[in-house]
Amino acid sequence: MESETSLYAEVLRHLLTVGGFLLAVFLIARLMSEKRQPGNTLAWLLVITLIPYVGVPLYLLLGGRKLRRLVARKNRLAPAPVPGAVVTTPEAAGAVAQALVLDGACVPTGGNTVRLITRGDEAFAELARRIREARHTIHVMTFILGRDDTGRRIVALLAERARAGVKVRLLLDAVGCLFTSRGFVRPLREAGGEVCRFMPVLPLQWRGSANLRNHRKIAVFDHEVAILGGHNLAGEYMGPTPLKKRWRDFGAVIEGPTVGLLNEIFVADWCYASGQPGDRLRPPKDAPAAEARGGCELQVVASGPDVAGDPLYEGILSFLQEAKERIWIITPYFIPDEVLFRTLLVKARTGREVKLILPAKSNHPVADHARRYYLRELQQAGVEVLLVQPGMMHSKGMIVDDRIGLLGSANFDLRSLFVNFEVGVFVYSAPEVQAMRAWAQDLIAHGAPMTAARLARRRLLGNMAEDLSRLFAPLL
Repeated sequence: MESETSLYAEVLRHLLTVGGFLLAVFLIARLMSEKRQPGNTLAWLLVITLIPYVGVPLYLLLGGRKLRRLVARKNRLAPAPVPGAVVTTPEAAGAVAQALVLDGACVPTGGNTVRLITRGDEAFAELARRIREARHTIHVMTFILGRDDTGRRIVALLAERARAGVKVRLLLDAVGCLFTSRGFVRPLREAGGEVCRFMPVLPLQWRGSANLRNHRKIAVFDHEVAILGGHNLAGEYMGPTPLKKRWRDFGAVIEGPTVGLLNEIFVADWCYASGQPGDRLRPPKDAPAAEARGGCELQVVASGPDVAGDPLYEGILSFLQEAKERIWIITPYFIPDEVLFRTLLVKARTGREVKLILPAKSNHPVADHARRYYLRELQQAGVEVLLVQPGMMHSKGMIVDDRIGLLGSANFDLRSLFVNFEVGVFVYSAPEVQAMRAWAQDLIAHGAPMTAARLARRRLLGNMAEDLSRLFAPLL
């Protein structure tokens, strides 16, 4: 009896070994077929081959980058051009817009107004006002809904409008809001609003990788006004009163035809998460066409697992390569891929003004360790690295030659550029780009140049932390 049990155990171990080997081969083949950065591919290959009992399940849980079924499904949801949109040819906005269109982004759309939001109390006041003034529709998506006073106030405001008959839909990322219980948003549901979680991981879902998170922050009111940027709905980012410890963040209020395109991003994400049809979330077919509200020309770029390519990444690359005079990059986390890194090196060495505006210390120590190598090399090439302090700077923006700006939810790191669901808006109108420059100059006034001593290689443990962080940066 014992010999039979031992034989069965041996056969089972053999089958598990063979099965694990075949699964690892399959995953490696899938990994090599995906359009990944070399560093990302190498990191996963090392984990899968050297520690397969960890690497294989980890890849199954976290490793996917594109969801082909989602790409096809969301492409079917893509709308016709927004009625009333003032559309220009890609060439009118230059090579950047043309590159974006060729990679699947929307064409630039004119007739918009853009007002920047640079303070957390201002962001909360604007969001609260728009919620109260909404007449028929409120669509909000966020990565984080805080279980704090800010989160409770926003849920209460949304519930109040839902009770008044406004259609309120709140889309939460399942990982970003992992600790925000269903009971926390129950007042909104009880008032008639709808709440949905994007790609839940508990219980484990097999619709996609748990690594693919919706990092977009968009709020659309009555299909007429949109707020987007880096602000999550939590006290660190916004609140009714100013706080010294609040993070520095950045966003914008947009009115005009571009709002319809931002609403379509919400609709597609909501339909995927909820399974609902999209027609009832869009304006009625007999609704008045979107009116021009101003003279700002914008180009909306959705990027992530739900699009075939990497339009935001390629747009940023084109954005940087087209720079003739200066490049300013504002980001909380700086982990570029090799192409972006080399582009910045070349631009600095050929005399362009390149500024990186970063937090002196971010909320992710591993990201801070990983950035050290890049900052050291860039600083030696002539890049000016400015560290904003005190406190955390969560702002995201880019400005090239004072003629093109970029704002949205994406950080200048591998996760935002290649893994997350993100949204960016390229700004092609001079007054709005100048306003972005003025905002960046205010950040610079609170920053100090990074010294060579701060970037110097440290003792053994510090060097190991830097090297390991950089090695696994593609997986962050």
